[in-house]
Formats: sequence, C-alpha cells, structure tokens
Amino acid sequence: MPAKTPPLEGLNAAKLSALGEAIRAHRKRQKVSAVTAAEAAGVSRVTLHRIERGEPSVTMGAYLNALTAIGLELALHDPLALAPVRADGDDLPAVIQLDDYPQLKQLAWQVHDATELSPEEALNLYERNWRHLDQRSLDPRERALLRALVVRFGGGRLLV
Repeated sequence: MPAKTPPLEGLNAAKLSALGEAIRAHRKRQKVSAVTAAEAAGVSRVTLHRIERGEPSVTMGAYLNALTAIGLELALHDPLALAPVRADGDDLPAVIQLDDYPQLKQLAWQVHDATELSPEEALNLYERNWRHLDQRSLDPRERALLRALVVRFGGGRLLV
C-alpha cells in the first residue's frame, strides 16, 4: 500500500512534477525502457512510473536511485547566493530606502510612515515575514541586499 501523500504547496508540487518529467525525458532520450531503468534503480516499474509523474509519496531515496540509474545527479542551489557579496558587508547602505526594494516595502506595511530602515531592521523584517515574501519577485538588486544583510548580520544564515 502506497504511503499517504504529504501535502505540498503549489510551487513545490510543480517542482516535483518537473523533476519527474525531466527524469522521464532523459530516460527516453537515452532509449532506456522503464523496466530496465526501474531494475537499475532497484525499484518496481510502478514506482518508477510514480517518480516520473512527480508523486510526493515516493521516497527521496527512490528518486535518487532513479536519477543515478539514468545518469543524472540532483544539484541544490541557494537562490540568495546568486548575487556575489563582499564578505565584509561594506556594500550595505547605512540606511535602506524602502522605495528601492519593493518586496521589503511590502513587508514593512506595519511600520507606519517609514520610508527607510536600518540594515538590522531590514533583516529583521525579512526574517519575521519570510512566509509572506514572494521570493520569485525579488529582483537581483534586492537579492543582493538580502544576501549582504545575511552575511553581515545573520552569520551567513537567514533565520526563517
């Protein structure tokens, strides 16, 4: 009996589905049958089919075995690490203008009549309200600011 499917948010479900599609497309490009790929991965053909559909109830180990069986690797990236930041944080402004950073400005709705924040206040707002932040809408400049704040004041880690 298959495991109960864990709840996924829309974006995570789409990512898992895309991963499954990529596995299937790569297997087909290599002209490897589902039975052969499943045997190489140590899973049943049905489990491989579920992986290729991006089902969340399949174990991560099975996904990794399927990837390895067809010659792919899973790579992780930190979306905040896209913009290089100086280690000393000297590229941070002394005062952060909210109008320059749209996502931060939305997070600062409760700070009445504020047009600027200290860097410490800005990081605090990002961390406290991370769940309300639209990460896909962060432009490169705001990503660089957030990364610089994390390096300078967060010890290299965003506490969310």
